[in-house]
Amino acid sequence: MKIVFMGTPEFAACSLKALIDAGYDIPLVVTQPDRKGNRNKMILSAVKQLAIEHGIDIAQPLRLRKDEELIERLRKIAPDMIVVAAFGQILPVSVLEIPRFGCINVHGSLLPDLRGASPMHAAILRGLDESGVTIMRMEKGLDTGDIISKVTCSIRGKDITEVAEILAEAGAKLLVETIPHIADGTAEYVRQDENLATYAPIISKTDGMTDFTESAAEIERKIRAYIEWPTCYSYLDGQQVKFYRAEVLSDAPDGEPGTVSETGKNYYIINCGEGRLKVLEQQLQGKKRMSAGDFMRGHKLSRGDRFCAGEV
Repeated sequence: MKIVFMGTPEFAACSLKALIDAGYDIPLVVTQPDRKGNRNKMILSAVKQLAIEHGIDIAQPLRLRKDEELIERLRKIAPDMIVVAAFGQILPVSVLEIPRFGCINVHGSLLPDLRGASPMHAAILRGLDESGVTIMRMEKGLDTGDIISKVTCSIRGKDITEVAEILAEAGAKLLVETIPHIADGTAEYVRQDENLATYAPIISKTDGMTDFTESAAEIERKIRAYIEWPTCYSYLDGQQVKFYRAEVLSDAPDGEPGTVSETGKNYYIINCGEGRLKVLEQQLQGKKRMSAGDFMRGHKLSRGDRFCAGEV
């Protein structure tokens, strides 16, 4: 079977590797354009790096739906299937109609729950103990196509890096198990129940900001969901502080949200809208990520000091 693969991050690279290992003919990989990192160094997507390692041709359209040259190239390749995993662009109908077995998406949630751009982050933010991966047939709508197969995974207490790794491996395994059923006509296609649909929107930088008026449990989930980007952050004495590890204390706050309730040798506690948050690891603006103990040795914290939502 001839498969064109479309994807960008490590989550997608796991599925591409599984297809390569399974021996599928992959004439082309489509991924997002390279981006600039620190000091203008170009950063290649995980999918592009893997494709280079295996000598697979690569296309990087700025906008696939407007790239007529690439769409025509896909028609000439005439793939049996296009597999998509966290590609980052919407496929136009002109592409969806090309492969004889359709376009198949590896989606990081149990559809129809958490359609959209950031299902794994949303699962953590909602405090779900379980999520999973769905293999679905793509159509014009956003993650609305028929469900072909699913796998459920435990994500309790995990951060986004861990969840992405768990679901990537599960999704890659499910993908190579599902494709033969699609090819031989034994796959079952189940329509999604629109009444059960929920959405996981695109994440913005400001989503990570907290003034601690949320509950301690919500903020701790935000720390785990946004640990890679945009991080959960607040401001102390006009400087941004990013939080990387914390524990929820269920006892009642003893001061206004954002105020320091208590300090210890290796931690400090912040009052929240509900409960308190025991901070164990953070990063002060202009400094390296460090333990709470190291942070306090260089930045004295006292009871009543306040973390707030802006540079005041």
